[in-house]
Amino acid sequence: MEGSIKIEKMRSDDWEAVRAIYLAGIATGHATFQKEAPSWEGWDSGHDAECRIVARTEEEVVGWAALSPVSSRSVYAGVGEVSVYVSQKHNGKRIGSLLLKSLIDLSEQNGFWTLQSSIFPENAGSIKLHKNFGFREMGRRERIGKMDGVWRDTVILERRSRVVGNH
Repeated sequence: MEGSIKIEKMRSDDWEAVRAIYLAGIATGHATFQKEAPSWEGWDSGHDAECRIVARTEEEVVGWAALSPVSSRSVYAGVGEVSVYVSQKHNGKRIGSLLLKSLIDLSEQNGFWTLQSSIFPENAGSIKLHKNFGFREMGRRERIGKMDGVWRDTVILERRSRVVGNH
């Protein structure tokens, strides 16, 4: 499977496939606090233009990854929040690993020195994926937000670049 996957820059015409994968992640209840996918314009304006990619087979988009800024303040310009989503029918095929490795490389090429993720503790696969790529657990935000009336925790993970921001 891995050999037939290409990692490419996300295009606006990928949005419907990206949105479908995102909606499937939302439906699990363990991927995000979001309850619906935004419009392309809303999503586009909230994510870094250079750090958004898709995993593509010959037939379809099977996953995506992107960075969003953590703040509009200039001192945080090199800090990005990671999103990685893989089509559920393609889970377990290392697509998440391909996407996260590519996103890390792309982030460093674009001046990001810190990547962070906020993951529900129930999403053990995502936590493991991030740790496999040098993210370390910074802590747990207890009862950080309600989802369907139930308080949820998130695990905060962070990866510092060894290439950017060290001088």
